[in-house]
Amino acid sequence: MIIKLLPLQGVGVVWVPFTQGAALGYGVLPLRGVPLTTFDTPSSQPNKLSIKPPPLNYTKNLKPLNNMRIKKILLVVALLLAGLQTTTAQCKYRNTAVNPGEFLSYNLYFNWQFVWVKAGTASMSVVKSNYKGQPALRMALITRTSETLDKMFVMRDTLLCYNTLDLEPLYYRKGAREGKRYTVDEAFYSYHNNKQHIKLHRQKNSGEHVWKEFNRTACAYDMMSIFLRARSFKPEHWKKGNRINIPITDGAKIINATLEYKGKTTVKGDNGVKYRCLQLSYIEKDENKNKEKEIVRFYVTDDAHHIPVRLDMFLKLGVAKAFLSGTKGVK
Repeated sequence: MIIKLLPLQGVGVVWVPFTQGAALGYGVLPLRGVPLTTFDTPSSQPNKLSIKPPPLNYTKNLKPLNNMRIKKILLVVALLLAGLQTTTAQCKYRNTAVNPGEFLSYNLYFNWQFVWVKAGTASMSVVKSNYKGQPALRMALITRTSETLDKMFVMRDTLLCYNTLDLEPLYYRKGAREGKRYTVDEAFYSYHNNKQHIKLHRQKNSGEHVWKEFNRTACAYDMMSIFLRARSFKPEHWKKGNRINIPITDGAKIINATLEYKGKTTVKGDNGVKYRCLQLSYIEKDENKNKEKEIVRFYVTDDAHHIPVRLDMFLKLGVAKAFLSGTKGVK
């Protein structure tokens, strides 16, 4: 049970920025992301990718967290703070919040039978790099369960993205080892004639490779790119109850999520610091029941950096939370 921090979809947290503008009739602004460490380099021949997880010893009985929910956390933070363009694929956005060399760390917790248990840790970092010869920001998010949780359910997730210095998505990869399963998701972005082309690749646990392609006039983002962008949002004109829809890809398809601004509050991080935060909710709709459900609520600093401080994830088995434990390189 772990959280992809901050980020939002497992348990982790982060945000993203955009201007969706008049087309949707709301004044929410964009966000930007967060960053990371290194480990994988995108394959020049992704269709030949063959990845096998290293062997692990684990206990197969308990699965304390619904990891699909946890992974939504990355999306959540980003989505809640984002406002995307809806006419042409103008995917660039000025970075005003993220500094190369930034490193954020988090503690993950789960409410197990009315007791809060530390479930693991997460870290996010951003460095200046290059992608296929062009300058880029490289952001990574790593989450892992604690030794105690490993005995019940092992989770080792690594997410990586490359974006231009103007935060335009270029490449995304998620390698997820969860219990006995190991999967890989990738997104390759290109831009032509004011349109965005996205090529998605998923390697299933069975080793099967699935490819899909989309051409869009409105920008779609992966959970990491959305984080980068969300950090540069401008919430001066936000009003409590404002909602926006944002296109997000999970590596297999493109979905629409709803974000709602809940107002401001004070949150204490695991580093002992109290932060004035913006409070946002990530909401999904159950089409079968025609009912909405809040999946994640996250809190980001009410300043120029919009750092994720806390994430509350509402899972089928209980509630999971992520708290900021340390920062480096934040200017």
